[in-house]
Amino acid sequence: MAHYVTTIQSHLPAEAAFEYMADFTNARFWDPSVSSAARDGDGFALVSRFAGKDVALRYEVVSLEPPRLVVLQAKQPSFTSRDTITVEPDGDGSRVHYDARLEFSGARKALDPLMQLFFNRVGAKAAAGMIAALNP
Repeated sequence: MAHYVTTIQSHLPAEAAFEYMADFTNARFWDPSVSSAARDGDGFALVSRFAGKDVALRYEVVSLEPPRLVVLQAKQPSFTSRDTITVEPDGDGSRVHYDARLEFSGARKALDPLMQLFFNRVGAKAAAGMIAALNP
């Protein structure tokens, strides 16, 4: 499994930071690998650049506990992507903890070490975007 974790300090109050992050359509603004994002019923439809190809993903909200926690998950035949976002107050601002996991199935599990390197690069770019978005 490829795994990326980061914690972002934000000037935004916890409620505002949570609202922004829980609306996964905003991923197109902070994650450079996301080319489009829209609401899709109770979930979100994203197109993400993955290993040189555009991949359509439909994220479902697995858990929602405003203004503290949202868990989003997209399943494909060969992998599952699960993003857990936790927000907590920190002085006048907040702390946003982002935990992204990409789990391959079947024979593709052998790609995990390579995918971890890729995921680290993608995650670092997304984290830089989150820092900018959460500190206007």
